[in-house]
Amino acid sequence: MTEETFDPRFTVKTKYWHKLPDGRVQCDICPRECKLRDGQRGFCFVRAAQDGEIVLTTWGRSSGYCIDPIEKKPLNHFLPGTPILSFGTAGCNLGCRFCQNWDISKSREIHTLTDQATPEVIAKAAEKLKCRSVAFTYNDPVIFHEYAIDVAKACHERGIKTVAVTAGYQCAAPRAEFYRHMDAANVDLKGFTEEFYEKICIGKLQPVLDTLKYIRHETDTWLEVTTLLIPGKNDSDDELKRLSEWMLRELGPEVPLHFSAFHPDFKMLDVPPTPESTLTRARRIARQAGMHYVYTGNVHDTDGGTTLCHNCGEELIVRDWYVLEKWNLKDGKCPKCGTACAGVFEPKPGNWGAKRQPVHLADFAA
Repeated sequence: MTEETFDPRFTVKTKYWHKLPDGRVQCDICPRECKLRDGQRGFCFVRAAQDGEIVLTTWGRSSGYCIDPIEKKPLNHFLPGTPILSFGTAGCNLGCRFCQNWDISKSREIHTLTDQATPEVIAKAAEKLKCRSVAFTYNDPVIFHEYAIDVAKACHERGIKTVAVTAGYQCAAPRAEFYRHMDAANVDLKGFTEEFYEKICIGKLQPVLDTLKYIRHETDTWLEVTTLLIPGKNDSDDELKRLSEWMLRELGPEVPLHFSAFHPDFKMLDVPPTPESTLTRARRIARQAGMHYVYTGNVHDTDGGTTLCHNCGEELIVRDWYVLEKWNLKDGKCPKCGTACAGVFEPKPGNWGAKRQPVHLADFAA
């Protein structure tokens, strides 16, 4: 078999790997621990073996850039109402049968990566476009670790925040380095059983739980969590109760929890969409367990998008989809009882609304 060669313009060396006695090299970026010979790509597609070490083959390349509302990540307690410059690459280190971004994350075609930009160009574009932050999203930044960190460094030099939208499937050493450079993260907790992760995500649950605890207790990164509820797969009362109680016990009541609606996609076209009643039920279970901030997503549910004061029940932020209809925070606190609302807030919210604006970064390269 002919070894694959990788475009040297977008290939960089990495440090999370080690050599095996049989001559192969093992990638240590995530628990999948792909063992490769030169010219072979890992499960994620973008990390590969070359000259006896692991390289990233997509440094500086992207599937496209877009300005989104930050609530779409979803982040409800991090700079609400502000625009965020979003991008991803290709590939993923999980194999979720229900992937909603499968055309990007499951891509095995390098032609998916139609745009390219250096970290400095991305930071410059974010600044000129008045984006308060940059999101690594659409596919998992764990697999383009080096590129994400380089972009984060360039953004921080210009006062731009960075956000990771991730499944949290990481090994300990790269995880520690990665979150030193992230200001906020939304982690997909895809289910709460090992069986769900093994059969539907082709992965394991425990490393994700370890990542959640690490972010919450060992970093300054603002954390929110999302679970996509799939009918008959991860939406039982018992599983939702155990998930919520684990969140309360291990992460604390102030970590926002989002329950999102599934729609048939990728390899789960035979499963019906999530009823809105399921999301409402999940929200009720989590709030009864003691979680302060629980939201519904992918449905039009103003109640499920509203931030309430956990002490007195006052409406603090009312959302209609991604539009902020009401802002009732005073110095990050409830104006009625003075209780602080957990999050990263400014005196006034942004007014980006629900707009989605594609961006060509070549315009900012000069």
